[in-house]
Amino acid sequence: MKARIPKNVNGGGAQNMNQMIKQAQKMQDQITELQEDIEAREFSATAGGGAVEVTITGKKTIKALTLKPEVVDPEDIDMLQDLIISAVNEAISNVENTTESEMSKITGGVSLPGLF
Repeated sequence: MKARIPKNVNGGGAQNMNQMIKQAQKMQDQITELQEDIEAREFSATAGGGAVEVTITGKKTIKALTLKPEVVDPEDIDMLQDLIISAVNEAISNVENTTESEMSKITGGVSLPGLF
């Protein structure tokens, strides 16, 4: 007597693989759309109680830098430099945190190296 092997012994075979490929393509499309959306956004951060404000794009390019007159002290350039660095770093961190948070919604929290 010959044993009969069910048609879907491997969980659907090619059909299951096609479904996985479609899901992966959909996820890739969502990731691409999100990356474009984030790159088009602006992110702002301040330092020194608002004395320095920086606005960057989602591509991490500085778009605007605003200094309140009271923070410009020729005798303390080091403080001004520190405030600018702090504001820029905070804005970059905002871009990265937003990207990571919104990507995890698409990927289900799975880290996909090289995506962002």
